Amino acid sequence: MLIIFDHLNKNMHTQPTVEVCFSPKLYEDKFTNQNFVTVVADILRATTSICAAFDHGVERIIPVSGLEEAKAMKEEGYFVACERNGEIMDFADIGNSASDFLREDLKGKSVVFSTTNGTKTINMARDAEEVLVGSFANIQALADLLIQKQKNVVIFCAAWKNLFNLEDSVFAGAIAELLLDHGFSTVCDSTHGAMDMWHHAKSDLKSYLSKSSHRNRLKHLVSEKDFDYTVTLNSTSVIPILKGDQLRLAE
Repeated sequence: MLIIFDHLNKNMHTQPTVEVCFSPKLYEDKFTNQNFVTVVADILRATTSICAAFDHGVERIIPVSGLEEAKAMKEEGYFVACERNGEIMDFADIGNSASDFLREDLKGKSVVFSTTNGTKTINMARDAEEVLVGSFANIQALADLLIQKQKNVVIFCAAWKNLFNLEDSVFAGAIAELLLDHGFSTVCDSTHGAMDMWHHAKSDLKSYLSKSSHRNRLKHLVSEKDFDYTVTLNSTSVIPILKGDQLRLAE
């Protein structure tokens, strides 16, 4: 299979490929390793909240993997959004819901961001030529940019503590379908499986994702308004991109 993907990467210059990685545990074994962009998806909640933050005027987000680093940056004076297992940390200013960022005092500001799954996944993806942040909120704008770039794409699901989850996988299928409809190709079973899930989910996305374990795990922490935002497509055109150690808006 490696030979097949290497052949595709070398010879399908006019037909970039799409690969889906369902878990951080699988990322180092991905087939795509040349001329590629990684899209990170942590739909409940990190990447959706990142898109909401930029849509509401945050200037940059610094994704931090570890708690100690996040706490140290708080002590340095940074505004910190931080949670573990859904619960806001006691030293943090806010948690990890989209509505947490709907604050006037954050416009034009920097935010240190550390979450259970999402920020670790963003930092793992640094082997890509570019790292972009995806959500249902920005899915069409993101697809349009990827189509413009004409590079191979890895859709990297943050999952839940390295385990497969529905929401990231369904998102992967949704954006993979948009790319395959515009000249991309795939020989990746994960991509086909993700698209099959999206086909089942898309007629009533909220209902489909309401059965996900992560939605039920966070139900007492994530309001219905935040969940509605999460499952609404194309509410923003912002595309966060990793530049060095921080996320900024793609130009």
